[in-house]
Amino acid sequence: MRDLAYLRLLAREYPNVQAASSEIINLMAIRGLPKGTEYFFSDLHGEYEAFVHLLRSASGIIREKISETFGYVISDEDEIALANLIYYPERGLRAAKRENRFTEDWQRITIYRLVCICKEVSSKYTRSKVRKKMPPAFAYIIDELIHVDYSDENKKVYYDEIIRSIIDSEMGAEFIEALCNLIQNLTIDNLHIIGDIFDRGPRADIIMEELMKFHDVDIQWGNHDISWMGAATGNLACICNVLRIAIRYNCFDLLEDGYGINLRPLSMFAARVYRDDACEHFMPKILDENIYDAVDPGLAAKMHKAIAVIQFKVEGQIIKRHPEYNMEDRLHLTRINFEKGTVTIKGKEYPLTDKKLPTVDPKDPLKLTKEEEELIHNLCMSFKHSVNLQRHIRFVYSHGAMYKCCNSNLLYHGCIPMKENGDFDEIKFNGIIYSGKRMLDYIEDAVKMAYFLPDDDTSKEWYKDLMWYLWCGPKSPVYGKDNMATFEGYFVADKAAAKENMNPYYKLSTKEEFCDKILREFGLPVEGSHIINGHVPVKLKDGESPIKGNGKLFVIDGGLAKSYQPKTGIAGYTLIFNSRHLALAEHKPFDPKHENTPKVTIVEKMKKRIMVADTDTGRELAAKIEDLKELMAAYRGGILKEKLG
Repeated sequence: MRDLAYLRLLAREYPNVQAASSEIINLMAIRGLPKGTEYFFSDLHGEYEAFVHLLRSASGIIREKISETFGYVISDEDEIALANLIYYPERGLRAAKRENRFTEDWQRITIYRLVCICKEVSSKYTRSKVRKKMPPAFAYIIDELIHVDYSDENKKVYYDEIIRSIIDSEMGAEFIEALCNLIQNLTIDNLHIIGDIFDRGPRADIIMEELMKFHDVDIQWGNHDISWMGAATGNLACICNVLRIAIRYNCFDLLEDGYGINLRPLSMFAARVYRDDACEHFMPKILDENIYDAVDPGLAAKMHKAIAVIQFKVEGQIIKRHPEYNMEDRLHLTRINFEKGTVTIKGKEYPLTDKKLPTVDPKDPLKLTKEEEELIHNLCMSFKHSVNLQRHIRFVYSHGAMYKCCNSNLLYHGCIPMKENGDFDEIKFNGIIYSGKRMLDYIEDAVKMAYFLPDDDTSKEWYKDLMWYLWCGPKSPVYGKDNMATFEGYFVADKAAAKENMNPYYKLSTKEEFCDKILREFGLPVEGSHIINGHVPVKLKDGESPIKGNGKLFVIDGGLAKSYQPKTGIAGYTLIFNSRHLALAEHKPFDPKHENTPKVTIVEKMKKRIMVADTDTGRELAAKIEDLKELMAAYRGGILKEKLG
């Protein structure tokens, strides 16, 4: 007999034999269903319009379901119109009313078609699970409609009466919207984000709101996420970094409208200190226009330079505090010859392309001026007191991790640091050496400490500094390069100075034997398991493939961010894992005015259809069934008393 204390807790939910046995029957039925469809996205980088479209369209799968359901019964034009209505019901209904198409016939036909799609996407779920996902106001009606028996003439009359009543009571628009949202909800069962929600694109905050509304989502942290998480803890280098990138990509709406970050002190400081400096190397990349907070590009360039210089100073201070990081070669401000106008990088002297550094003291280059200290303090308070930012970051923590093992798939953003010989690379923290899975486990704990330790804990600053190291450190698993050449990109013309060497992982992991080694390290079976990875864009136009290691590794960063698309030739990937196969959806650049359904290719067929019983959830359900059987035995043996009636 199991722990009686646990069984007593279980008895609160299942107070008698009948309740426990009913739940056992329900759980066994669920285990006999096909597994739900999992979607894997990576490197969203603030591209909220593209991501929201992919999420609502299930990367083109909803359009496929429409074609499969109606075949040649409706035209391509009607298919597209129905698909767009499902993706954006409020917008579609407004257009129908504006164009005087919102008639009784249109409503009747639209409801019929949406019910047909609902039946298709709900077919592999239990009736109770589908019911739980329905909006409460319409749950009974929708349940009746998707289970109507068309061969029964009386039922058909009943069906028609339901539709007529909905339209007569002027609830047609609300009901159509409810059906559209249900279809979206049922098409994707689990959503996996393989890192880098933030930076480059215009509105990561809108992506976060969309993720927080989703019913089942997990996040594997990327280096850009870690940087924002570090900024939320008050790490000054991370704050400078996220501000620098946001200003560089003209993301003022994100900072000011999305998170309420007060940039006025920075703009005033930059305008005054750099008033005679054109800051031509710091002009923002305007890939998206701001709606709420348009900033003159010239002023943005000055703000960009101001925060970059502060960043190099506070980063240098972290490096000085932590010799164990082995990053002294990045103390670039200390290696400037101000008389000659040069900087020495890795033993070689380069001319500076920009010699105007009025806030840098040659005698103490890493020291902040009093104005800079006051400015960064104010910015820090703005980040720490941003309610929306802190709400989003808490969600990234509560739903996130360094990696996830899920249904024989290993998910992580960057890499598992390796040596050239294929051994796992090592890193030492507080005198203890970590590598492989143990390294990621330790880092995950440390990331949590940086945020959740009380501010008066003396060890918190150590963990906060580590957040910056994870952003760009040479052995960081979420970064995976030996150098972050930010300074070189701004101040040195010679591209050789800005070389960033990839961790050996990226070459080794293209071979099956090293993928198998990594899978074994994380306790996954070699047969049938995969690694799902982001971080490094796949340059499809150069002949690269997202499938590596003889099908063991999927790299699904194909460049959702507009800044990457000229290099990749596409706009990212979605990996789709249903009960029958793994498929890759290849995205086209998002265009709100045109249909841009991704190209979906099946990349691996399952040997047999995967049922819920074969999944991690199925194993959890099996364990619960055993618990319930123990509970029933306790009731029948008189160990626990049943509550009857």
